Amino acid sequence: MSQPVVVLGAGINGAALARELLLNSVPVVLVDTADIAYGTTAYSSRLIHGGLRYLEYGDFKLVREALAERRRLLELAPQFVQPLEIQIPLSQRGGGWCASAARFLGMPGGGDVQRGMWLIRSGLWMYDCLARDRQLPPHRIYPAGTAGTVPVDPNRFRWMGSYWDAQMAYPECFTVALLEDARQIADSLELEFTLYNYHRAVRDDRRLLIYSVQADDSPSEPVRVVEPLAVINATGAWVDHAMRSLDITAPRKIGGTKGTHFVTNHPDLHAALDGRGLYAQASDGRPVFVLPLKSSVLVGTTDTAYDGEPGAAVASEEELEYLLGLVRHLLPQVPITRDDIHLHYAGVRPLPYSGDKKPGAISRRHWLERHLGGTMPLYSIIGGKLTTCRSLAEDATGQVLKDLGRQGATNSRQRIVPGGESYPADGEKLAQTQMTLAERFTLPVSSIVATWSLLGTRAERALQDSQPERDQRVLLPGCDLPRSVAKWVIRNQWVRRLDDLVERRLMLLYDPRLTKACLEDLATLLVQAGHLSTSEVPAAVAATVQRLETHFGKHVP
Repeated sequence: MSQPVVVLGAGINGAALARELLLNSVPVVLVDTADIAYGTTAYSSRLIHGGLRYLEYGDFKLVREALAERRRLLELAPQFVQPLEIQIPLSQRGGGWCASAARFLGMPGGGDVQRGMWLIRSGLWMYDCLARDRQLPPHRIYPAGTAGTVPVDPNRFRWMGSYWDAQMAYPECFTVALLEDARQIADSLELEFTLYNYHRAVRDDRRLLIYSVQADDSPSEPVRVVEPLAVINATGAWVDHAMRSLDITAPRKIGGTKGTHFVTNHPDLHAALDGRGLYAQASDGRPVFVLPLKSSVLVGTTDTAYDGEPGAAVASEEELEYLLGLVRHLLPQVPITRDDIHLHYAGVRPLPYSGDKKPGAISRRHWLERHLGGTMPLYSIIGGKLTTCRSLAEDATGQVLKDLGRQGATNSRQRIVPGGESYPADGEKLAQTQMTLAERFTLPVSSIVATWSLLGTRAERALQDSQPERDQRVLLPGCDLPRSVAKWVIRNQWVRRLDDLVERRLMLLYDPRLTKACLEDLATLLVQAGHLSTSEVPAAVAATVQRLETHFGKHVP
């Protein structure tokens, strides 16, 4: 067997990198101390965007790259990425030019001045020019209150700027799909691709020892010993933690910032958006989004320095009130309170360490950094964002192959993400396809739609593979998903624990109907799959209920 490259971190960047390496005939071992998409990937704003505000900092290269990747994702992953109109409330014609110029030139001063309509118009024009994307409509400026605009407070806002980006509702499922594609590539090329979630890697001279992560932290024998071709640290906000665990001394690389969001099922807020998003500027200058998310609304985000353990980040009451206050400022007719928050989450952005620089001014660029002087080739991915995961993987793979004296053979620029094959051309054909599947498998259309949101066109395969099962038409308690789909996911998507299913495979975290009965049923399926014993079910369910309450503020009845 050829020596593999070991990738540390099964988030969006690690998954994209594993896929890109395998496309270039490099075997891969992927290791994560937690689950797939456990970290920053699961806690983003779920936007696929070029970074409109990066224009103020003169980062045209990043914006151009992100807009190109936005276009690719709309084409190659239509099951996960959909166009989204975003509107910007504006209160004045002028304003913001001096502050914007100071940011552009990298100068201090200028303050957090409200941006006026003329400045926003200029920025949107430049955004369209860089995008050159005929898939999406060009920007527009409307008088506030015009039909088709979000009904923001007319006493505060006189115009609405409109532009288009895209949304990925479930980046967790997208990450899993990339890994499924990596597995398909490995099988077709007869290469190794092994994923160890809930495992840790320990360096031993030129080898890596891979250990299972034990709940009680008890010592264990390594499950695998690897002498890697190279090691790529793609752990995001955990980059510095991973370096220490590998016993590598290096200057600090990550200066993460904490971003908090909340999700609400407030019907008036969802109706006011009517499928559009809002992008507004808070009183402190921080950009905040109010976005539709399926039948809910996602509000975020904050941007504060964070030095703690990334997995321990949770939303504070102060942050939640800050976001609620902005919604009330924009839409005073919507009576939203703390009780309307269904769940909240906080993640740590893996931004490069930059000392005392203001969080919003820190570059969102990514790069591959090689660590010299070790016993094996070792790299770290610094920075990165959801939108540019594919281009980051292509760049990093090219650099690693060059260092290893190999020639890159191909890339993923035209490769469809599993579930996007033969995708219906428009909304009408999509609805017809889903109706046909509902009739074929004798299921409610809502069950097909729920399955489709997780798997895209693979929904048919998941239902077909489970046809002989007795519970083909039995739904999870209180939910739209068939039990058979949950069983297919457990078999095919590296599920190990109950939290994996709830938070990152079936996305039941976002379902307001989730109950303890559903969790118990899912735990039973994990028993059938050999991941739990019957005696462990009560403790596993209790632990998940507790995590949902303390980490996400979600109450499970």
